[in-house]
Amino acid sequence: MRAGNGRKSATPNESHRVLPGSDNAAPGLPARKTAARLLAAVIDKKTPLDGLTDNEHGHPQYLALEARDRALVRAILATALRYRNTIGALIGSRLDRPLPVNATALAHVLHVAAAQILFLDIPDSAAVNLAVLHAKGDPRTARFSGVVNGVLRELARRKERSLSAALAANRDAPEWFAHRLEEVYGAETATAILAMHRVEAPADFTVVSDPEGWARKLGGIVLPTGGVRVASLDGAVPDLPGYAEGAWWVQDAAASLPARMLGDVRGSRVADLCAAPGGKTAQLANAGAHVTALDVSASRLRRLRQNMERLRLDVEIVEADLMNWEPSAAFDAVLLDAPCSSTGTVRRHPDVPWTKSPQDIEKLAGVQARLLSRAALLVRPGGRLVFSNCSLDPAEGEAVIAAFLAESAGYERDPLKPGDVPGAEDFINERGELRTTPAGFSLDDPRISGLDGFFAARLRRKS
Repeated sequence: MRAGNGRKSATPNESHRVLPGSDNAAPGLPARKTAARLLAAVIDKKTPLDGLTDNEHGHPQYLALEARDRALVRAILATALRYRNTIGALIGSRLDRPLPVNATALAHVLHVAAAQILFLDIPDSAAVNLAVLHAKGDPRTARFSGVVNGVLRELARRKERSLSAALAANRDAPEWFAHRLEEVYGAETATAILAMHRVEAPADFTVVSDPEGWARKLGGIVLPTGGVRVASLDGAVPDLPGYAEGAWWVQDAAASLPARMLGDVRGSRVADLCAAPGGKTAQLANAGAHVTALDVSASRLRRLRQNMERLRLDVEIVEADLMNWEPSAAFDAVLLDAPCSSTGTVRRHPDVPWTKSPQDIEKLAGVQARLLSRAALLVRPGGRLVFSNCSLDPAEGEAVIAAFLAESAGYERDPLKPGDVPGAEDFINERGELRTTPAGFSLDDPRISGLDGFFAARLRRKS
């Protein structure tokens, strides 16, 4: 295997020892090593990135870093995943033959460095030199340090000429995911969705009141849905104006729509099921409902409780498994935002297509069907039930509702009509269901365009 003037090398072994004398103290090297280790966990072990980079319970190697290096690791990983196929194609074009199948550690070192060279504001020399040090310090990759040096220097020299062509020629998604989008949405919309997945998502805020005022203060725009959108945040969320006084909460515009589908909930008893971290709970409570927020996760409910305290909203919080929960009385309305594959949130979570599979979607659709059947028992006669999730796949949305209605004589569709949810008119399908995609809500600047992929349907229990 050769790259530029790199020497031919043998296949690396799979030992995890660190070679004596490796320069672990080089500034920036621990962050690059961590990025490669976490990339391996995502790609090879299908481990979700959020858990690996959680600031309390994340990977030990990540937690050992200073805050600045943690931010760098997150930026490298998001970029390496967002452009994974393009990066892989450019690396491959600099090799005289493909990397050995078992050279996964080498591939991750190259991807981490290439992400910096091609897309991040990091000096090429630093990315190359640290990658070579990394390779030399690991017996799995030490014999390939010359290849690493040659490949990355070639990428740096030629990136101005080769990057745009590589971006045009590659779809940065697993083939199963890209093909599924084409089957469901058609080639044109699928291409638009995949293009938006390359663009970091904006920050959306649901505001308690005065969206125009908060758009000015936060440096954003008011969305047709009534929220505020900012292209990128200037600092940490808790440091932004309005956070401490509970004037807003972070919530994608699409995620704010299902709660609004319940209509006027003032004075109503509403259950928010699978409620954490609480964006929809806050919407319902702010709209005047008496909300019971249920979730099975104690840790996620702690976050919900903290959010409600900050927002000064009074809700009943219940830690329980929905399948076993027996409330004292039926509710006027129930919102079930069910666990799903999260394929609608790829802009925010670029690891999702690489950690999920068609089998996961099928399994999760079964979970959703069971949760929906259970949630339906909690609604009073004449009450409303909204089912939603952040999947792009109809197997987790439209198909779940169709199967439920075919088997549940006690429920009927309560279709959305234009004006029911202002700003959502373009996202209502022929059955009165809500379906958003990252390709929707297109503005001149892609950084403030698009929505998370969401599905929601409104049903009514027959009297």
